[in-house]
Amino acid sequence: MGDEKTIVEKQYKVLRKNFMGYLLPTEPLSLSTIGIFAALTCVITMVIAFPIPATNGFINIGDAIVMITGLLFGPLIGGISGGVGSALADIILGYTIYAPATLIIKGIEGFLVGLIADPKEYRLRIDYRDIVGVVVGGLFMVCGYFVYEIMIYGVPPALYEFILNSIFQFGLGATIAILFTHFTRKNLNENLPNVFEKIFIIKED
Repeated sequence: MGDEKTIVEKQYKVLRKNFMGYLLPTEPLSLSTIGIFAALTCVITMVIAFPIPATNGFINIGDAIVMITGLLFGPLIGGISGGVGSALADIILGYTIYAPATLIIKGIEGFLVGLIADPKEYRLRIDYRDIVGVVVGGLFMVCGYFVYEIMIYGVPPALYEFILNSIFQFGLGATIAILFTHFTRKNLNENLPNVFEKIFIIKED
């Protein structure tokens, strides 16, 4: 009886709407995960924020949380929580001119990291795809803001922040994300299997 119930549950999961094996976030647990990591992204972005007068923007390490979320939970949760949490931080801190761009740029950043890293298949240890995902997502973030700031402030101010974004936000954020994932992913997945089974369809050997 127990085996039949397990089979039915697995079949139900497969039949549920999903994006490349990542279940659409419609259940309370998925939505709660998005809320928690969006809030964490917002708080970390606000806590360590250095104003950049040339572009009326600021440098922060919120990208570390955006990347971590994508690395652990995949593209859907990574993208939604990364975009919403980062944009909310812009609004609260008074950088509202950046909020629409941040929603899109950070959202795509988290999505790309999760999509390339693909934690449903490489979920117990750091894989080369994690590195590639963080690099691609980080570069998209840096280039996205560069283009946006050129349209608003012109090339010189945008280039100045481009350099800071590349060194600080991308470099430091990527380092923190990879180290954190390296030391926590295996323990999280082994200790919280029921959580991840509701987020993506785990590929079994």
